[in-house]
Amino acid sequence: MEKSLEFPDLLRLIEERSAAFRAVVAAAPRLDVQVPTCPGWTLSDLVKHLGGGDRFWAAIVGAGPADGPPAEAVAARAALEVPQEREALLAWLDASTQLLLDALRASGPESGSWTWWPASQSPRTSGGVARHRVQETAVHTYDAQLAGGAPQPLPFELALDGVEEFLFTVCATPSAWPHKPTAFDFHAAEGRSWRLTVDGDGARITRIPAPTAATAEDVEAAGASVHGTASELVLYLYDRIQAASLHVGGDAGLLDLLRAWEPEEK
Repeated sequence: MEKSLEFPDLLRLIEERSAAFRAVVAAAPRLDVQVPTCPGWTLSDLVKHLGGGDRFWAAIVGAGPADGPPAEAVAARAALEVPQEREALLAWLDASTQLLLDALRASGPESGSWTWWPASQSPRTSGGVARHRVQETAVHTYDAQLAGGAPQPLPFELALDGVEEFLFTVCATPSAWPHKPTAFDFHAAEGRSWRLTVDGDGARITRIPAPTAATAEDVEAAGASVHGTASELVLYLYDRIQAASLHVGGDAGLLDLLRAWEPEEK
């Protein structure tokens, strides 16, 4: 069974995707262009969000285990102001990423950290934060590319890890599924598959053998199955593309129930 990305790989990917994001910002004709996948946001807003997030999580990781994010980090994010001139804004964004990377390197992957996912299958550690920030940065890089008219698929290794990271972090919960028990299978064309099982005990994710094709047996095994490239699956899970862009087997209506579900954590 394939392993998740190692900590040094996560740091490398944060740096690489951040550089790709900055390249889009540097080349954009205007910073006030609208971002279609972030309604109401301009590219400048997206820069502020991503850079502010890097600084916010750098402070959280640096604080170590806690019941909540540091009050000063929350206040700083609420009062955040960013440079308006492009070169200064890019320098600020680069410095934001370096603050996050420095904090992660100093803490190491196993150090405890506050996270917003207390009841998921993802660890509440610096490593868990790094793994999630890879995906945040990658998806927002896609957002920026889309705003510029040239969206690119997410890099292979990042996307393949990203499907599992999303399921483990966002979907796993002990909160009871309010509908008939079922399962959702996600199949990446690159050869990795996962099952999300939902019932009265909550939602939990396991890796499953990858099918050779979308067979009738596969459809019967799960209430719904979704097939696509790893990049497509990540973008679908983050609501950047619709299910119609992928191959869906079984009851597609179940996917609407899953997207609408807002568990109450126990």
